[in-house]
Amino acid sequence: MNVQCAICDKIEDIDVNSQLAKKLINRRISSYLCQPCYDRITERTQQRHGTGKFNLYSSTNKKCDK
Repeated sequence: MNVQCAICDKIEDIDVNSQLAKKLINRRISSYLCQPCYDRITERTQQRHGTGKFNLYSSTNKKCDK
């Protein structure tokens, strides 16, 4: 199965029977990241966590009462 990285547009071949391939097939909204891009994002996120100014917001929708 050919997949394309969402950031660098690099095309890679993954096994059709792998867990990642099944996830991408069943959940079309999921995007694939190649390993170098995934590692780069992980490293930079950890650096932001280390500054102490990183806020992780919940993705749940909260209704505003007005």
